[in-house]
Amino acid sequence: MSVRKGTIKEYMFKSEALAEELELLVYLPANYSPLYKYSLVIAQDGRDYFQMGRIGRVADELLGNDEIENIIVVGIPYKDRFDRRRKYHPDGEQHLAYIRFLAHELVPFLDDEFPTYQMGHGRALIGDSLGGTVSLLTALQYPHTFGKCIMQSPLANEAVMDAVRNFEDPHLLELYHVIGTEETDVPTTDGNRANFIEPNRKLHELLNQKGFPCFYEEFEGNHTWKYWQADLRRALLEMF
Repeated sequence: MSVRKGTIKEYMFKSEALAEELELLVYLPANYSPLYKYSLVIAQDGRDYFQMGRIGRVADELLGNDEIENIIVVGIPYKDRFDRRRKYHPDGEQHLAYIRFLAHELVPFLDDEFPTYQMGHGRALIGDSLGGTVSLLTALQYPHTFGKCIMQSPLANEAVMDAVRNFEDPHLLELYHVIGTEETDVPTTDGNRANFIEPNRKLHELLNQKGFPCFYEEFEGNHTWKYWQADLRRALLEMF
């Protein structure tokens, strides 16, 4: 039986918080109808998730087999690696503005445009590497807006650990967290190299201590889309 394909639409969105126009890629399922309600999956590294992660195809298959609830996937592409670092890295100069854009501009627009549940539990943030980091930090800042977060090999530095330590309501968030056992020497956007696995293990321990509902696994592999793509099916199944 062939799986029915959803459609991907492009929108241009003017952000006041970032003072720029952003492109949005929106996946609507094959059976999309304004009569149904949909959960939102908001992806940092938006174009990467559609092209390298093939998230639309994964969603087509899972929805076609009735394995997950109805979802709409919204991808937010970055312009280049400098733009990505400015917005996603905790030290990036547009980091706080980007988080404000997600919570205060993008969510109201999506709730207005599509039949969503309009509650935290019906919205997930997803990202790989720095995209996973900004997804977690956004969810920690706005847990009533974003109730789910999928992190694939996030950067887990002291800023991330502090945000988790200071968070008071772990029950509000549902987390999915994977990291590769070979992520010991990862090239970073600032031209350096970093060990990702050790800080991620510490992050996992801290999330556990704090009592976050969290799926955690270490996959055999490194910091590349080959492994994140293979993991996407399970991530969506776990969350939806």
